[in-house]
Amino acid sequence: MKCIALLSTLLLLNTTVQATETRSPDVIQEIPLYALSLIGTPYRYGGSHPETGMDCSGFVSHVYGQVAGIQLPRSSQEISQHGTTLEPVDLQPGDLVFFNTLSRAFSHVGVYLGENRFIHASSSQTGAVMVSDMNQPYWSKRFDGARRLLIPPDKEAVPQP
Repeated sequence: MKCIALLSTLLLLNTTVQATETRSPDVIQEIPLYALSLIGTPYRYGGSHPETGMDCSGFVSHVYGQVAGIQLPRSSQEISQHGTTLEPVDLQPGDLVFFNTLSRAFSHVGVYLGENRFIHASSSQTGAVMVSDMNQPYWSKRFDGARRLLIPPDKEAVPQP
């Protein structure tokens, strides 16, 4: 079942990603694809590497660092202060989505995949990187907003080991 969900997400990404002048199409497509390759990586508070575990902000920072060479701040709240604010209808794969999970704004972050799904490092559900549906009541009640990070057109989408 996990394989079917992953394949359908990959097909969706190949057909729905739209590039803008400030975002390289290769990098845009690579962000969610690389993020999906990390499914099952263990959750670890304060972690930022797949081999040792990652929390939500460490996961997002790792993905953007590896794929786009962008260094993000360490906390989800600080990450939320970067990029362009988006309305939910404007979300595209690779955008960042934020949630209030700890009774404070922007306390959780993930990478949008399309069709109201996002990938994130979850401490409570699976203790690992996983895909969730933003329409689930837990997430829809806690949605705090979305941001699009501008990626310089000269960045290459080549994840490093």
